[in-house]
Amino acid sequence: MSIAKSPQAQPKARPHTPILSWKRREQRVAWAFVAPALLLLSIFLIAPFGLAFYLSLTDQRLVPNLNLPTRFVGFKHYLAMWQDATFVRALLNNFLFVLIVVPVQTSFALFLAVLVNQKLKAINFFRTIYFIPVVTMMAIVAVVWTFLYNPDQGIINSFIQTISFGQLGPYRWLEDPKLAFPAIMLMSIWQGVGFQMVIYLAGLQEIPGELYEAAQLDGANGWQQFRFVTLPQLRNTSVFVVISTTIMAFKLFDQVEIMTKGGPNDATVTAMLHIVNSGFRTQKVGYASALSVVFFVIVLLISLGQRMVNRPER
Repeated sequence: MSIAKSPQAQPKARPHTPILSWKRREQRVAWAFVAPALLLLSIFLIAPFGLAFYLSLTDQRLVPNLNLPTRFVGFKHYLAMWQDATFVRALLNNFLFVLIVVPVQTSFALFLAVLVNQKLKAINFFRTIYFIPVVTMMAIVAVVWTFLYNPDQGIINSFIQTISFGQLGPYRWLEDPKLAFPAIMLMSIWQGVGFQMVIYLAGLQEIPGELYEAAQLDGANGWQQFRFVTLPQLRNTSVFVVISTTIMAFKLFDQVEIMTKGGPNDATVTAMLHIVNSGFRTQKVGYASALSVVFFVIVLLISLGQRMVNRPER
């Protein structure tokens, strides 16, 4: 008797060749688009951060000295910075600036965006007026506000004395340790609010008008429409505005350098200013690099924390 042969195992089905080649081609195209961004990111962010971390482990100076060669000091700078009263004060000033400026500037920007979103005559003129400070160089803005804060001839003191009939002022805004930092905060809010206003304005114009019509049919008044329609629809926009404003607030440097140089008595010193002073004025590049690494990590963690808490909706 002949024994029936067992059927041979069927070979596994292979993926369709056209689909596989199409996926590979799509991946190559995707990497081609991503490559320039990755290259720039590596050159201007990853490589500088790696170099800064390396220099932070040395006693490198700005101008090399043949008699004092660069030495490896390990984590000496990271331990010493927490005993640096100026750096601690600078961090506290940065956090105070963020805690006050970010919510105030964001709220004011939303208020202005709602105003300039109205269908009125010459509304583009007001949008331009509010946005002009953003495109003006910070150096110019700081110099102008320095004159405005002048204790003898400044317009701000003159205005306060006029409306108070001489009972208030004059104040030495940039020379008083209690007033210098609030004065810089006020100027920074005025200068940067236009940028957030434009972002909010774009978000407002993307809200469908049908939502407001439905709210009106349900009997919602203006405040209820703003609370239950406008704010929820601006959630993703608000996340972007808060995170970007926080990062810009931590970069506080130009106005402080021009208006007060960190004084009086370190009342307005910031982390960026202290890093520049340590690296270029006292020539302690190693110590300044350690400050930069720690400050970068702090800002990165805060930004990631904000994004996790205020996770944008799809």
